[in-house]
Amino acid sequence: MYYFIVNGHSKSGSVRNVWSRVSRALKASGAEYKVIKTTYRGHATDIAKKLSELPEKDKSIVVVGGDGTVNEIINGITDFKNISLSVIPSGSGNDFARGLGIPKSPEKGLEGILSCKHAELMDLGRVYCPENGKERLFAISSGMGMDALVCKKTNRSGEKKILNAVNLGNLSYLVLTVESLFTMSTGKAAVTVDGGRIHRRFEKLIFVAAMNFKAEGGGVPMAPRASAFDGKLSVCVGAGVPKWKTFLLLPFLVASKHENLKGFELFNGKKLEVSVKEPIDIHTDGEYLGAYKKAVFECLPKKLKIRR
Repeated sequence: MYYFIVNGHSKSGSVRNVWSRVSRALKASGAEYKVIKTTYRGHATDIAKKLSELPEKDKSIVVVGGDGTVNEIINGITDFKNISLSVIPSGSGNDFARGLGIPKSPEKGLEGILSCKHAELMDLGRVYCPENGKERLFAISSGMGMDALVCKKTNRSGEKKILNAVNLGNLSYLVLTVESLFTMSTGKAAVTVDGGRIHRRFEKLIFVAAMNFKAEGGGVPMAPRASAFDGKLSVCVGAGVPKWKTFLLLPFLVASKHENLKGFELFNGKKLEVSVKEPIDIHTDGEYLGAYKKAVFECLPKKLKIRR
């Protein structure tokens, strides 16, 4: 059975157009399916929990929405053995769909899902905050510092709604990134990977990004060599340079030419621990988690079944 979870709030309502196209194609396909539309923030998590409790052995959840909806769903699934996940992108970032090479065309995306005979096993990430025990799964990325601050601002910004209305939603990330570079505070951080295999101390920390996919924030390639199928997280750290110089380095980051530049450090690992002196913003898949002094990021290999 295919369960279509449709987010009517994604991309300021443009999901309605995508869903109308998917709906027409579905009716013509003859596939057996049910449609559930979200009505409040966190609703997709509640839906995923209820679907996990059904006795079916092969439940296929298809997201018609964006990265935020995907994040809600993976944090609601409790029966990873019998549930697979697919997505027909209609958000402003769509990094999950882009990372999996899913077509932009709703009809082509649906065709791939319905014709898929075997699900693939994909890694997920988990972030844990020891200060209050909060934890959350992520599919794309989780990070501390600038990218989390941008996520917090983007989700509250009127600019995003305006740019989404003219199909330029990705620009909201860029605009707020530039703004954040000049206004955020930086500090010292200690980063430990795999229990000490790598240990670094950073001055003027700007961000730490734990990547499952190559790109976040609407296509920014923080970790060009990342893979969601290798059992590791790819980490990108920005630190040690004045903020004005980081602004000059931003085009190299966007162009995926930052790997050997001073101010960036990239490495892989299964488990990453980050400690800072003052609370710092944290996000998971673009959703703001809060501000904490310590976070533990961990890869969960082959955790999620996907169909594409």
